[in-house]
Amino acid sequence: MIIEKHEDPYFKSCSRHSHIRKNWLGSIVFPFSALLQQSEFSDQTDVLERALIFNKTCKAMFPNRRITTTVFNGEGLQILVTRYIKALNPPQQFLDMFLHDSNATLDLIARFVSLIPIVPDILDENDGFDIWMTSERCISLAIGNKEEHAILLCNFFLYFGKKALVLLGTSMLEGQVAYVLTQETDEYLLWNPLTGQCHKQFDPFCPLQSVDCLFDDGNVWFNIEQNNTPMAVHFDYSKESFWKQLLPKNFQGTKAHTIQPEEIIYCETNKSMIEDLKNRIERTLKCKMMEWRPKQPTRWNRQCTYILRKILPKLELGTGSFVSSEEESEFERLLQFYWVTGFPIQMPYTDLQSIIDAVYQTGIHSSEFPQTEFALAVYIHPYPNNILSVWVYLASLARHQ
Repeated sequence: MIIEKHEDPYFKSCSRHSHIRKNWLGSIVFPFSALLQQSEFSDQTDVLERALIFNKTCKAMFPNRRITTTVFNGEGLQILVTRYIKALNPPQQFLDMFLHDSNATLDLIARFVSLIPIVPDILDENDGFDIWMTSERCISLAIGNKEEHAILLCNFFLYFGKKALVLLGTSMLEGQVAYVLTQETDEYLLWNPLTGQCHKQFDPFCPLQSVDCLFDDGNVWFNIEQNNTPMAVHFDYSKESFWKQLLPKNFQGTKAHTIQPEEIIYCETNKSMIEDLKNRIERTLKCKMMEWRPKQPTRWNRQCTYILRKILPKLELGTGSFVSSEEESEFERLLQFYWVTGFPIQMPYTDLQSIIDAVYQTGIHSSEFPQTEFALAVYIHPYPNNILSVWVYLASLARHQ
């Protein structure tokens, strides 16, 4: 607003001053990211419509098979699942651990992903209304659903130049699942991101029951074979007689718009916190053991506990002999006087109650042999971003009569 002020009303043309006064009437803010998203949404409208039609067509052909083409991201936008797939870096310490053994590195990475606690996806039955986090968010929160685990593992494998896709299907043990499919030289491998286990396609012990859908960074394929068990499936998704694809081969524009970051930044886990947590778990479990045996004394065998504490770190790394010659001789001395029954429990850390429940369900505390002694050891192996692998080794020792 410009205001003119005159020194003399009769000599208006001789002396004049202008003053600018600002009056706030309100404001409207347009975030630049929002403008980009609106433009992006407009560009993808035809793709989303195609995805909706594709879903209906596939469901009409095989109503019981899973098909997911679009989900909602953390900002509430509906996007193609292909935009979650991008090569991402695993923690650097994993790359340095097995410099000359790529298979061991892949196994370690699969184990790392399996240690991220799982959150149940209550919207699994309503495909198309799921909300998926980015891999970076999954790592920073140290939690994820089945699909987010599979996407993270797939992205790690892509970092190594592997041919990897996310597979949606069902398992006889877990119901609806998301696996990672990798194509090797002469075979296909099926990776369970929740357990870290890898199965060959024709492995009879693979719990995967059906193969319904595949997707990578460029397309989604729906299995239209009559028999969709893993052993019967032809994983050559270029064959239109076996797989129905969402986007035509000449379609452009999906690979460039990933929602994943350029790289993942990891933070180191506080080791002093790990030691405090380990001691707390051990104290709590010992107290619980005594609570669960109110009519019987609970005695602790220090020698056996000492041996178990040495074994647990080796179980996590899975390298070399689990028991040294010294530990083996100490065990042999114990066996001269005791019947020893025990086993290790391994689980991702979520909370203390989950560990208590797992130990209680073993029933090892209910031993009624007279003069029974117990041994308990706890070990926590830290991974980046406070992702923890918890080991509890519990043993009961009954004296020979």
